[in-house]
Amino acid sequence: MTTPPTRTRKFRVEFRQQEVGHVMERWRASDSCSLVGVGSVGKSNLMQHLADPDVQKAYMKETKVQLFKAIIIDPSLLVPLPQLQDANSEQIRCWAGYELLMHRLFLSFYQSNMLNDQEAARLTEIYQSLQNGNNPLYAYMGLRYFELGLELFMRKNIHIVFMFDEFEEMFKQLPVKFFLTLRGLRDANKKQLSYLTFTRSPIPAIIEREGIDQLAIEQFSELFTDNVFYVGPYSDVDAREMVENLTGRNQKKYDEYAVNFLLWATGRFAGLLRAGFRVLDSLKNLNPSTTMTKGDQLAAQIAKKKPVRIECRTIWTSLMDSEKYVLKAAAGLVGFQRSDDVDEAVEMLVQKSLLTIDAENRLTIEPPVFRAFVTSDSDTNL
Repeated sequence: MTTPPTRTRKFRVEFRQQEVGHVMERWRASDSCSLVGVGSVGKSNLMQHLADPDVQKAYMKETKVQLFKAIIIDPSLLVPLPQLQDANSEQIRCWAGYELLMHRLFLSFYQSNMLNDQEAARLTEIYQSLQNGNNPLYAYMGLRYFELGLELFMRKNIHIVFMFDEFEEMFKQLPVKFFLTLRGLRDANKKQLSYLTFTRSPIPAIIEREGIDQLAIEQFSELFTDNVFYVGPYSDVDAREMVENLTGRNQKKYDEYAVNFLLWATGRFAGLLRAGFRVLDSLKNLNPSTTMTKGDQLAAQIAKKKPVRIECRTIWTSLMDSEKYVLKAAAGLVGFQRSDDVDEAVEMLVQKSLLTIDAENRLTIEPPVFRAFVTSDSDTNL
C-alpha cells in the first residue's frame, strides 16, 4: 500500500519551534494537551505542521515514530445533526462524533503501509458497519464500532493523537456523554491514545460559557489541566519567512525598514501580517523617518483598510465578553472596574499577546493595528 501524496503546504521543521516543542514533549509522554489562541494566530498552519511526519520524526527521535499518527478532526465535517431534542437525539449526536473520528481514522490509514491487506480490509468492514443505516441499532453501536476500529491500531502498538480543531464547536454540537466516552477510551489505552484541542479560550471558560455542567464533564476536561499552552504570534524568524513567501508570491519587494514596520504594527500575528502586507502599498508616506517617528499613526492608517479590519474583527469575535470589556477599558472607551472575572481576563489577554502591563500597572493593547481597531470602536462599524 502507498501513502497518499500530501496536499498541504510544507514548512521548515523549525517552524513554530517553541509551541511544537511543548506539544511533542507531551506526546512523547502520551499526554493530552490544550492549545489556546485567538483568531488570526495561524492555527491551521500549526495544526498541519504538527501532523507532518517529518516534524514528528525530528522532535520524537526516542520514540517509534513509524508507529505514530496525528489526525486532524474538523468539526465542520460533522454530519447534519437533529435539531429536535428527543429520546434518540443524544445517541445520534454521539454517533455523529464517532462517525467523524472513524472517518478520519479510515482516511488516515486505509492506504497506509502501517496496515497489511487483511487489516485494511477489516478496517473497511468496521467503517462500513458503523455507517450502516439498515441496522436499527447503528446509532447505539457507534461507540463499539469505533472502539473496534481503534483496537486494530492499539494491537499494533500505534500511538494515535486526535487533534481537534475549533473544539468549541464540538462542545456546542455534541453531548457530555460523547466526551466522557473519549475519556474512557483514553483510560483504556493510556500509552497509545492522546488528544489535542485548539480553542480560542481555555476549556474551563468554554464549558462555563456553554452552560455545561462542570462536574458532569470534569473527567474529560481534567485531561488537559496540566498541559495548556497559549499560541501567540510568530517568532521573528517565522514572520520574516512568511513575508519572504508573500513577497515571492506577489512579486513585490520592500525595503528592510518597511518589513520591520509591518512586523511591529501587526505584532507578527499571521492573519494580520498577511492582511498588512496586502495594504502596505497604500502608505504613501512610508519611509525610514516616518516609521521611527509616526509608527502609531501609520498603524492606524492600515488598521482602517478592509483586509486588516477583517482580521482585527476575527480576533475581536474570538474573545470572551470579559476580555472585550478589558480591552475597551484599556482603550479608554469604558470605565475600568476590577473583579475576579476581569482579573482573569487580563491574565488571558496577556497570555494571548494582546495586552501588556507596565511597571505602573498600565494596560496597553497589542499589536498596534489591533489597538487602533479597538480604540476606534470598530467592532460595531465593520
